[in-house]
Amino acid sequence: METFLASGGLVFKRLIELYGIDSVSFLKEIGIEPSQLIEPKARISARISDIAFAKAALLIQEPAFALRAAECWHPSNLGALGYAWLSSGTLRTGLKRFERFAHILGKVSYRCVDAPDGLHFMYSHGRGDAPYAYAIADFIMSLVIGLCRRNYGDSLALLAAHLRRPQPDNPAPYQDFYRCPVFFDANENSIVLQHDVADAPLCTGNHEIAATFDAILTEQLAKLTETDIPTRCKSYLLQQLTSGAPSEEDLADAMNMSRRTLQRKLGELGLTYSDLLDQTRFDLALRYLEDQERSVTEVTFLLGFSEQSAFSRAFKRWSGKSPSTYRTEHALAA
Repeated sequence: METFLASGGLVFKRLIELYGIDSVSFLKEIGIEPSQLIEPKARISARISDIAFAKAALLIQEPAFALRAAECWHPSNLGALGYAWLSSGTLRTGLKRFERFAHILGKVSYRCVDAPDGLHFMYSHGRGDAPYAYAIADFIMSLVIGLCRRNYGDSLALLAAHLRRPQPDNPAPYQDFYRCPVFFDANENSIVLQHDVADAPLCTGNHEIAATFDAILTEQLAKLTETDIPTRCKSYLLQQLTSGAPSEEDLADAMNMSRRTLQRKLGELGLTYSDLLDQTRFDLALRYLEDQERSVTEVTFLLGFSEQSAFSRAFKRWSGKSPSTYRTEHALAA
């Protein structure tokens, strides 16, 4: 059964209260006890979430009502992910955390894609184009923008926002909220950030705290997605890398399956052991290199490479830059 993190419902509760709705009665009518929303590990059926947004849209009669979710959130509403976000070194690493740990919040999809015009952050909830689905997208996108502005500052400038919803009769609330060109009837819900904005060091960044929360999130995700082979594999690789890269045989043993079975299951998803190892190492490399106190040699061994030259070649293959070049550019953007 598809579920979402119950504490996220506190944001929705505050949102409808802004419009004068009795939130306690509203929640009870759709089968939610308000006390459920303050239980840290509680989860609620996504079907109830859909009902809540559909009911709210009928009561409020304001197409852009869910954009005000950005006024209603607190880091604790997103669990450990909220605090990991606040300690992210850059907006890119924060958005990548959403991409990686999305399923902790609910069955949604986030993707970060680099393009010549900037970093595209895309969101999909898989609910098509029903009217309540547009409200859910507004709700999530407004939270993402709110998080970005909390870390970067209210001066954050977006290059563009693309929304699947049809253009409303009054697009002004969307233009006022995003403060950039807004394109309706798009193929996706997404925002575009300049590369230098996405990679600018944030004064709120704290690598040690972020790493602590990442460990918590990795464990939570592994428990939540026990049947998700790639997630389980990445969780194991993260735990083992500092002792050297585990072999494919080691990984298969940790997954309680034969090497051939692991290869088959990954192959069905278009993945290989090498793909997973590269993805895990690259994500970690970006985080480690942003920490100016870590030497490239230290990062090399933390990622399980035996020689710095091997790490440098791999990083250039992943990013097109050497580790030192990436670190220098990151520092200059500060």
